[in-house]
Amino acid sequence: MQSIQSDALEGKKLKLAGYLLAGNVALTVVKFFIAVVTGSVGLLSEAIHSATDVISSLFAFLGIRAAAVPPDEDHPYGHGKIESLAGFGEAVMVFGIVIYVAFESIHRLISPPAIDQPLLGAFVIGSTAIIAVLVGLHTRKVASETGSIALRSNSAHWLIDATTSFAVLLGLLVYYLTGWRMADPILGLCLAVWMGWGAWNLSKVAFHELIDTVLPEEENVLIAKIIGAEEGVLSFHRLRTRRSGNLRHIDFHIVVPRDLSVVDAHELADRLENKLEDALHPAHAVVHVDPFDELKVGR
Repeated sequence: MQSIQSDALEGKKLKLAGYLLAGNVALTVVKFFIAVVTGSVGLLSEAIHSATDVISSLFAFLGIRAAAVPPDEDHPYGHGKIESLAGFGEAVMVFGIVIYVAFESIHRLISPPAIDQPLLGAFVIGSTAIIAVLVGLHTRKVASETGSIALRSNSAHWLIDATTSFAVLLGLLVYYLTGWRMADPILGLCLAVWMGWGAWNLSKVAFHELIDTVLPEEENVLIAKIIGAEEGVLSFHRLRTRRSGNLRHIDFHIVVPRDLSVVDAHELADRLENKLEDALHPAHAVVHVDPFDELKVGR
């Protein structure tokens, strides 16, 4: 049953990643065209930002696809880290675009250019912002359901894109109403700071998964609660948890009565593994059994 559910989740992630890639390509083409027509640095920054989102979506698509490959002799724990690596790569690319947008904004602050057809630019960027919000929220929902760091990074990209698009819209409207040329490059600089903060947060999440940081505190508490509620378990120790892609890895030792048969102890361990894997799906649990030793009590 878990294998079928996992396959369904992987299929859902891969399908959405493909749609996100196509959507980013379409939005990027539109934004570059309008940026050229209007000459707005805000729109130009948005177009370049969307171009990096195309690469990010490609990373997510390829990362999810590679991470779904079953374990093999060379990779007995699977390929889930590829997805985390893709998420980290997306964050690094955002840092690159932040540097470019900041440089371009400062340059245009020194010599602010005029903007052609600001209302056309405002209409297009406003439309793309609404699309980005809807897509970002849906992607975040699927990322939460599947535990995908790559989709989580992509959802953040779309929501950041929506926020920056609304800021560009504001700058174009201010320019149209007041003729103040400084509005566009100032907002461009603000966008660079905003994107940089988002990229920093995304990179931290992906980095912690790459170095096998423990699962969140609430998940570890749930694990302890499930173990403690299992009849026949006297105590547990050496709990280790980590995440690989969307798969949680859990292993620990349980202490059982010394007179418990090998068969009963094995069945107890199996029950615990199944309960944990169901509660934290998708997950892989390994339980080691230790007989109670009164000489070790209190040490």
